[in-house]
Amino acid sequence: MKIGIFCGSFNPVHNMHLALANNLIKQNYVDKIIFVPAGGDYKFKSNIIPFKYRYEMLQIVCNKYPNILVSDIEGNGKSLFTINVLNKFKKQYMQDEIVFICGADNLSYIDKWHNGYDILKNFKIIVIERDGNKKKDLLTKYHDYKNNITFANIKKNNISSTYIRENINNKDITKYIDKDILKYIKDNKLYERR
Repeated sequence: MKIGIFCGSFNPVHNMHLALANNLIKQNYVDKIIFVPAGGDYKFKSNIIPFKYRYEMLQIVCNKYPNILVSDIEGNGKSLFTINVLNKFKKQYMQDEIVFICGADNLSYIDKWHNGYDILKNFKIIVIERDGNKKKDLLTKYHDYKNNITFANIKKNNISSTYIRENINNKDITKYIDKDILKYIKDNKLYERR
């Protein structure tokens, strides 16, 4: 079985994340996907809400899909390096193949990550194209690892968690986010401007 590991802040999880996961499964890139929300000290994003809320929102939507799960591997408050996350899943699912899912924007600087070349060398990577990152350029840059890199044929979508956070209180965002997630956000008063 191929298990896709989808890391991110998921601040909050939205319909594009779910569509992406479902399409990767439907198109047989992977058999199962595990969402891995970043720990509470994730330094690459500002305004990130506590792990507990992001994890619970993912639980709500993942419970609706049999092949999509959420992990609390970073739930102790500390963000792990991606290579450590992937290696932990590799040990946990020894009979399966662990596949890393990332955007082309992330792939463009994976060589700068902690042990980024170990990810390129030891794991298959499914890449979601984003505007401004050219497939040909990336395959040239990582020529030695091109057999481990697959660009998924999935339609781009410009929904962003930032847009949702900025407009949740003044615009109709119901087409961008699961109704149960929206209710959870309102009930817990998340993303309210102080």
